[in-house]
Amino acid sequence: MKKIAIILINYKDYAAKYLADCWASLRAQDYAGEIKFFIVDNASTPESFEYLKKNAPEAEIIKNKNNDGFAKGNNDAMNLALALNYDYVILFNMDTIVEKDCVSEMVKAAATDAKIGAVQARLMLYPEKEKVNSLGNVTHFLGFGYSAGYQEKFNGDLSVKDIMYPSGAAVLFPAASLKKVGLFDEEFWMYNEDQDLGWRLWLAGYRCVLAPRAVVYHKYEFGKSIKQFYYMDRNRLITAFKNYSFLTLILIFPAFVIMELGLLLYSLKSGWFKERLRVWLYFLTPWKWPYLLEARRRTQRLREVNESKILKMISGKIWYQEVADNKLKFINPIFNAYWKLVRGFISLIN
Repeated sequence: MKKIAIILINYKDYAAKYLADCWASLRAQDYAGEIKFFIVDNASTPESFEYLKKNAPEAEIIKNKNNDGFAKGNNDAMNLALALNYDYVILFNMDTIVEKDCVSEMVKAAATDAKIGAVQARLMLYPEKEKVNSLGNVTHFLGFGYSAGYQEKFNGDLSVKDIMYPSGAAVLFPAASLKKVGLFDEEFWMYNEDQDLGWRLWLAGYRCVLAPRAVVYHKYEFGKSIKQFYYMDRNRLITAFKNYSFLTLILIFPAFVIMELGLLLYSLKSGWFKERLRVWLYFLTPWKWPYLLEARRRTQRLREVNESKILKMISGKIWYQEVADNKLKFINPIFNAYWKLVRGFISLIN
């Protein structure tokens, strides 16, 4: 049986709000092999550390003095798990409840193909358990990421299927794939790090898949996520810059300019103008350029799959169900047509 490391991240009073339900569900897992639990305590205090020790005594707790974010926090535990030769690493958000056969089903899915580099569980909302949180995640050609099937009723399809990238809220990574492509990019801090890692896995010849028989309920709050506008917008641009071929970046540049102007107008209306300026300032800061260039170089060195195959999985439509409005209904057909032209041109020359 494969050895599994399961990783959770805590920040301040997060565990007090969410750990009880999550931990009870993890203790009930029916997986017959070895499971080791790691909890990373970001911005650890004596109180948070004692709470975790008392309520999750089976876990190895990694204390971080600072809030190192989702990316580095998970990396700290993943590096330890890889050093200890665990076969699989599984990440769960602490605000989840995991069905008792979830880990077993994720492992079954991973075992079907040696080229599977990530397995996402079927994420359902909680307490609206009949509604979908994520059936895998979609990447728009301008870098936006969103959940497939969000707030829809599950259609009952239990077949394992390819997805562009897995949600970091419930994902299994074989150790071999992480050793090949690396862990989360710690520059991201939070948001889109799973998008970037999933893209790198595809570039390196791995597959990212959804395992619908593995079920996780997620106490998801869209409003809490969208408030982190700076990280979401900055990181989607970093992801695109790192992972696209140079030709694709040139071809999508006109659409990028149009989108940036649209986002500027939207930020003025929505009160996010300062965050929008912060995003631009990041890319205009010279001391960030060495990181960006080196990160792109490392990512492009992984490439074993031609660009046209990757582009087939990337969408020309943006679909954030909670912010869907007439602007998206107008712009989606235009951007989708543009994206089809770009994909068609690249497929001709690849």
